[in-house]
Amino acid sequence: MTRTATEHARRPRTAALAALSVAALALTGCSLSGQGGSGSSSAAGSADAAAAATTSGSDSAGGGKTVTIMTHDSFALPEELIARFEQESGHQLSTTAPGDAGSVVNQLLLAKDHPTVDGVYGIEDHSTHRLIDEGVVAEYTPANLPESAKDRVVEGRMIPVDQGQVCLNVDTPWFEAEGVEVPDSLEDVTDPQYATLTVLTSPVTSSPGLALLAATKEEFGDDWRGWWEKALDGGAKVDASWSDAYYTDFSGGEGKGEYPIVLSYSSSPAFAPATDVLEASCTPQTEYAGVVEGAKNPEGAQAFIDFLLSEDVQKALPESMYMYPIDESVELPAEWAENAPLAEDPISPDPKAVDAEREELLKEWTALHEEHAGK
Repeated sequence: MTRTATEHARRPRTAALAALSVAALALTGCSLSGQGGSGSSSAAGSADAAAAATTSGSDSAGGGKTVTIMTHDSFALPEELIARFEQESGHQLSTTAPGDAGSVVNQLLLAKDHPTVDGVYGIEDHSTHRLIDEGVVAEYTPANLPESAKDRVVEGRMIPVDQGQVCLNVDTPWFEAEGVEVPDSLEDVTDPQYATLTVLTSPVTSSPGLALLAATKEEFGDDWRGWWEKALDGGAKVDASWSDAYYTDFSGGEGKGEYPIVLSYSSSPAFAPATDVLEASCTPQTEYAGVVEGAKNPEGAQAFIDFLLSEDVQKALPESMYMYPIDESVELPAEWAENAPLAEDPISPDPKAVDAEREELLKEWTALHEEHAGK
C-alpha cells in the first residue's frame, strides 16, 4: 500500500529524552508512531518489557518458542510476512516497544544484567557502540548478510537492516513563487536570507537534530558552534520534534507552516514530490538489529534478524517503515527511485567518535541554544 504524504508527516521521528543523562546518550533512528507484528505487545516502559520476558523462550500456544524482540515504536511490517516468519522459523514473535529508539537503548542498558528480551531492532548509528561497550548484545553474523551490508556490521554484533539519510528539505514551489534561489550548501542556510526560512530540530530531543549536529561537527570541526550560532542569529527556529517541524512549521508537503526549509529525511520527497532535498546537507542513518546477551531464546533472535534481511522484508521496508533497504540490490518503489534517491556524497561522521563525545556536544549545544533563546 502506498503511504500518503499525510501519513508520512504524522509519524513522529523523535527521541523524547528529558535530560543529558543516559537518555541523552541514546537517540533514535527512524522513529515513526505505529507498531505492527504478530503477537505484538506495546510497552509503556520496563514493566511491560519485563512482562513480555516471562514468555520469552517458553512454549507458546502455537507449539513453538516465543521470541521477544524490543523495537522502536515504528516497527510495522505486513502481517503476512510476520505470519510467514512464524511458520517457517517455528518461533512465535512477540514485540515490545517502550517508545522511540532512545527509550529502547535505555531499557536495554537498565536490564543488561537481567535481560527481558531476546533481540532488538531499530538502534541507530550513534548508539550501537554504547550497547556493545556495555555488553548488551551478543556476537552474531547472519549467513544471508547482503553484500552491501557486510562493511556496516559493527564489531560482529550489530547487524544493519535498513538505511536512510537526514537532509534539509526545501519547499520548491515556495522558492519558485517568491523568485528566491534555493540554497546550495549548509553555509548558505546560515545566511539570514535563508536562516529565517528554516526550521530545525533539537539534537537533545530529536534524532534528525542529533544527526545534523554530528554532520556540522564533521563538516566544520571545532567551528560547528559557529554554524549553529549564525543559523540561530539569522532566525532559524528549533523545534523539539520532527513531527512539529515537518507537519506544523514546514510549508511544503502537507505542512501549513511558514518555513520552506525543514530538517527531515531523504525519503520525504517520495511522499511530497514537490519538495526536494539539499543534497549537500545529507548525512547517513542506519538502523541495526542484534541478539541480546543472555537471551533465553537467542536462536529465535537470530532467526528474526535473518528474516529482516530476507528479500521480501527488504522490499517491504520503504512503504512499511519509510526506510531504504540495506540490501542495495533490492529495487526501490518507483516514487522513491524518482523523487527520493540517496545523496551520493553525504556528510559521514564516524559514529563511534560521535558517541564518544556526544554528551559533551549536547551540553555545549544546549548552552548555546539557551543563550540565543534568551536574546
